Amino acid sequence: MNRIFLDVHALQTVPPSNLNRDDTGAPKSAVYGGVPRARVSSQAWKRATREYFEDEHLLDPSELGVRTKKVVEVLATRIGAIDPALEGELAQQLAAEVVQATGLKIEVPKRKAAAAKDGESDPLPEAKYLVFLSARQLDGLARLAVEGAADIKAYLKDKENKARAKQIADTSHSVDIALFGRMVADVADISVDAAAQVAHAISVHRVENESDYYTAVDDKNTDAEPGAGMIGTVDFNSATLYRYAALGVHQLAENLGQGLREDEPLTTPVRRAVEAFVRGFVSSLPKGKINTFGHHTLPDAVVVKLRTTRPISFVAAFEDPVRGDQGGHVREACERLAEYIPDIERAYGDEDSTLTWVLRVGPSTHKLAGIGTETEKIGDLVAAVGQAVAERLEKPE
Repeated sequence: MNRIFLDVHALQTVPPSNLNRDDTGAPKSAVYGGVPRARVSSQAWKRATREYFEDEHLLDPSELGVRTKKVVEVLATRIGAIDPALEGELAQQLAAEVVQATGLKIEVPKRKAAAAKDGESDPLPEAKYLVFLSARQLDGLARLAVEGAADIKAYLKDKENKARAKQIADTSHSVDIALFGRMVADVADISVDAAAQVAHAISVHRVENESDYYTAVDDKNTDAEPGAGMIGTVDFNSATLYRYAALGVHQLAENLGQGLREDEPLTTPVRRAVEAFVRGFVSSLPKGKINTFGHHTLPDAVVVKLRTTRPISFVAAFEDPVRGDQGGHVREACERLAEYIPDIERAYGDEDSTLTWVLRVGPSTHKLAGIGTETEKIGDLVAAVGQAVAERLEKPE
């Protein structure tokens, strides 16, 4: 299959907020172009994107996975759903054996084992690390456990059955696994290379963190009891962020295999996954301290590129930080992109085969009007990108 890359660029302004905290509770930051910038980690936005898939019903639950250490508990629930006679402790024992047959390492957490000695119920073993499994993989492992329920240990001693367990865990990947990958150090042969790469979002301008001193009043205090019931501080900043993600459509197609459903061609689930990723990445928002700050914004400008050369981030347009001399940062940031994009693509890109779409809001983004096909709504952008991807996939190599 020909290499196909999809680049998604977004400029998004957030008000005072703390989207993504470091170990001290302060907003994450980075030095770029010699000055401090606001930063939101790639992990935070990937998590937000995955949650958006589910919250907004962009994908069917059967096309999604679950990432958890509690894989034995999750699998036991599915075993009981298939055969109610196997519910409870028996389902848990079957689940533990099948999970181990895949090569994944499980153990009872020490803190829970200690609690059990103090009279609490026996804890379930958990994976030593987060395990990412698709709904179809979990269902397949559950069916395997039910098949061998009469004597699961003997059943899994059979080399063919044990190989089936590992095969189930390494096929029928969900869209989120195909996009964001799966790293399993103990069983490297069931790891999945991520099709999507998400950059750390950084501000296009210099940012210094600030602190908010707050007090909370005790509702039951009387006039004779003045003062606050609680005081504290919370760190925050505000910024115009440059966000970027690159999606290897060819890698996504490889990860999804022959399709999520047997009755559909490969192009269909790949297009569906691409459309969900573009909408999810653009529209999602990390929820750090969201109840405190209510930072519900959406991007002012989105630029999507479909190319065959290699991914290209435009972050270098902001290596010299935007000064905000025009009363804000969005206008100058758009001007920077409008100038930088043609220059970098003229030097390194494949202009003839590259397609470009632009979604922009407000007069500050007008400089981006001429760099690609304009779309009026996010739905129009997503549909246009999905159609172009499908056409590229259908072309002979």
